[in-house]
Amino acid sequence: MSVRALHRALLWLVMLTPIVSAHAFEPLPAPVAVRGTIQAAFAPWNDIEGLLIDAIDAARKQVLVQAYLLTSKKMTQALLRAHQRGVEVRVLMDAEQMEKTPASQALTLTEAGIPVWLESEYQNAHNKVIIIDAHTSAPVLITGSFNFTWTAAHKNAENMLVVRDDPALTLLYVANWERHQRAAIAYRR
Repeated sequence: MSVRALHRALLWLVMLTPIVSAHAFEPLPAPVAVRGTIQAAFAPWNDIEGLLIDAIDAARKQVLVQAYLLTSKKMTQALLRAHQRGVEVRVLMDAEQMEKTPASQALTLTEAGIPVWLESEYQNAHNKVIIIDAHTSAPVLITGSFNFTWTAAHKNAENMLVVRDDPALTLLYVANWERHQRAAIAYRR
């Protein structure tokens, strides 16, 4: 093959790559009309950890957590309190972060009877989501950059959105949580 032919073949490959890659994605979910309220919080200026704990303490039926990293003892205690009062608590965590972070709270949660699954299919399972009482008349969806760690609460620049009373949006997040959970591995110590 001549250099010119090789150059043309590489050029075509480069030009077609975005088209091939674009077809690997599923269609985007349709936009949903916003309902309820949205509250924004920003660390280090706002007490995001306190906001999360208050929301978990108000849970009545279910708390679903998707965490890149969970080392916050205060948040872990709030999840344990919810579990003790009969709220269903389920947690997804990034497998690699859990393994390499001695302060991970996965063992504490599991020993208390809270199921934890580890996501290992991704370079980073980087979601930071809490879904509370999704199948009730007052669902709460929490998402943002905030890792569930002491460092995020006290040393980082972070953001968090708390969406209350928006069932359609909350259920989109529940479906995504469930998809991730089906592909995850149950944590066993």
